[in-house]
Amino acid sequence: MVRAGMALRRTEWLERAAWLAMAVVAAPRAWTAPPTVDRFTEAREQMVRDDIAGGGVTDPRVLESMRLVPRHEFLAAQQRPYAYFDMALPIGASQTISGPFVVAYMTEKLEPQPTDRVLEIGTGSGYQAAVLSPLVGMVYSIEISRLLGEKAARTLTRLGYRNVVTKIGDGYEGWAEHAPFDKIIVTCSPENIPQPLVDQLAEGGRMIIPVGERYEQTLMLLSKRNGVMERESLVPSLFVPMTGTAEQGRRVQPDGTKPALHNGGFEELLPDADVPAAWYYGRQFQVVQAQDAPEGRRYLRLDNVQPGRPAQLFQGFPVDGRTIGRVAFSLDVRGDGIGVGPNPDDFPGLVVRFFNDERTRSQNGRVGPWKGNGPWRRVEGTVAVPVWAREAILQVGLLGATGRLDVDDVQVTGIPR
Repeated sequence: MVRAGMALRRTEWLERAAWLAMAVVAAPRAWTAPPTVDRFTEAREQMVRDDIAGGGVTDPRVLESMRLVPRHEFLAAQQRPYAYFDMALPIGASQTISGPFVVAYMTEKLEPQPTDRVLEIGTGSGYQAAVLSPLVGMVYSIEISRLLGEKAARTLTRLGYRNVVTKIGDGYEGWAEHAPFDKIIVTCSPENIPQPLVDQLAEGGRMIIPVGERYEQTLMLLSKRNGVMERESLVPSLFVPMTGTAEQGRRVQPDGTKPALHNGGFEELLPDADVPAAWYYGRQFQVVQAQDAPEGRRYLRLDNVQPGRPAQLFQGFPVDGRTIGRVAFSLDVRGDGIGVGPNPDDFPGLVVRFFNDERTRSQNGRVGPWKGNGPWRRVEGTVAVPVWAREAILQVGLLGATGRLDVDDVQVTGIPR
């Protein structure tokens, strides 16, 4: 049976989220030329209407803030033409600016109030702090990278965000001088929730934070009630790691010499939500429980009726190109009513994108396309790994095609160089 209900409807927000993987794998809306200032305004309004409100964010104050904050001002010149696509973008120092929907979603979950004192861990470009600025009383933001922190401070000052205070430091320790905080938002992922942040959250306060292993995280919402932290698992996620003390204490480090996926059979569901653990940023998907699953009791179903619209899921994994020369993929697929998308090669398949350790270099590979309809079948393929690769993002889906694609038992194996 299809696992539906309220938890599954939470996947609607995922249809608009994106990390760097989506920025380079999924094609954005067509744009004929780099936008001018006037077109930035038009593009920002379209982004809020289609990607943020259309994705499920309803708080009118949050929507208005997203309309007002000039995201392009927080990006380098070469990235500005993509400022109002719903995608993450590189900002230097191996970091990214989160996709607009992720920013809006996390902001809404905080339930910001005009008198709130908010602590942000991970200033990055300063964009999240700018979105919070008109919604709360004060924003205190910490960035561990001096290069990014000083640049963000200059940008925020230039744009007139007077209630944002920044500093260079290790976010793991919080900012005790200004505690307690009504709200805490963390835009990088530790393995475990830092105790100083728990201690600095005010009674009745809320914290939103991605927690977990490097490639298997869950976006958590924490509320402090009578001194006790109540936890809610929201959705799987993939954020850059929290560095400094958090990274030094990380117990599970990714091993690029042994690339592997987690939950390739979609058997594990996230607590509090019927979405598959370790898979994130999905579009138009359902988890189906049925006796004909090739492996276990569940499989993934992707549906699309509009040519070109994404129907997909992502998962990241480590891979060290110095050791691994190729990666072999295998999975069970079943097609029904598969039709070509806007382009001749828009058929179901698997795409893998490799990145270097600075995320300044990338390269694509593909397994597929799978053009046929019919019963379950096992498909396989291999992709060459660049010697500079240190991580990869896998995308499986219809890739612009229409119809229904069922997927199960996705596996990856590293082949030594």
